[in-house]
Amino acid sequence: MLRVVDLFCGAGGLSFAVQQIGYDLVGALEIDKNSCITFENNIKNCKLVNADILELTPEEFLAKIGANPGDIDLVVGGPPCQGFSSLRTTTKTENDPRNELIIEYFNYIDFIKPRAFLVENVPGMLWERNKKYLEKFYQLAEENGYTLYEPCKLDAKYFGVPQTRKRVFILGVLDGTPTGAFQWPLDPTHDAPDSIEVKTGMRTPWINASSVFKKRLKKSDPNNVHFNHTQELIEVFKSTPLNGGSRTESNRVLPCHKNHNGHKDVYGRIDPSKPGPTMTTACTNPSKGRFVHPTEHHGITVRHAARFQTFPDEYVFHGGIQSASRQIGNAVPVELAKVIIKHIGIKLLQSEIAFKTESRKVAA
Repeated sequence: MLRVVDLFCGAGGLSFAVQQIGYDLVGALEIDKNSCITFENNIKNCKLVNADILELTPEEFLAKIGANPGDIDLVVGGPPCQGFSSLRTTTKTENDPRNELIIEYFNYIDFIKPRAFLVENVPGMLWERNKKYLEKFYQLAEENGYTLYEPCKLDAKYFGVPQTRKRVFILGVLDGTPTGAFQWPLDPTHDAPDSIEVKTGMRTPWINASSVFKKRLKKSDPNNVHFNHTQELIEVFKSTPLNGGSRTESNRVLPCHKNHNGHKDVYGRIDPSKPGPTMTTACTNPSKGRFVHPTEHHGITVRHAARFQTFPDEYVFHGGIQSASRQIGNAVPVELAKVIIKHIGIKLLQSEIAFKTESRKVAA
């Protein structure tokens, strides 16, 4: 069984996927207290360490989870990405201290010495202004015995997730690990309904946002909560066309919107006939994007947001609506994570079998 560690685990998107596949989630590391509460209430049989990676050495981390260097097959993780985010466009982001966390991530890799590691981050990671961090990361990896594949940008809607969500994934494999004809990036499992791939049965059609709203929410679900809106805002929602209307159609033009052509999605309704918008850390706040319910006059609930990220309804997020929204927005969609990790895991397991077979031949 593959042994996995999750760094910057957050509320557990990658970790939950690991356990859903059937791999052994040995340990996880996360600084945010509410995320840890969510993690511990949903993910069992894993040693979670609530600490700052900058204040905890890799040696201390392995001791806490009861592992040694070389014990772990795969390390996954998404270092905080706010410094790389497209929503932060000033030059100050170039020196955002959070950008350095990707370097600390590799310091852990270097000590843990897994056979492979996976990094997830926002597309802004590849921008020219962030080039120095990525180049340093690649240099460290290659100098310490890892072969890194080219960063690949994947859109979650091509992998069974009902939202458009582009993220960058970097795969590193320890030198000497037999990977055969390892394919990276991996092929999509879903595609546009009118694509040749779907028409010929090679892929499944995208999953639309309607899937999120099809099943009624349980009143007893603690995540069946949405923002409380003023009556004025509720009237705006009422005047916004159903199933995809935007702020330009809501009869509400704020002074900040005059002579400004951007932010067209704020206060917009989600269109159920296509994959939903990217779930951000403010995914339940209609003032931050197209997060209004398709037909009801309020923002989407925490549960709706979790469904967009393909978490099951039994997965409960703790800490209140803003914290829960942030946890959901930071997570890797479970279904996307399952496809990627299983793809990597199969190759690692095949290489392990090949290594043991070759060893027996040599011994004989």
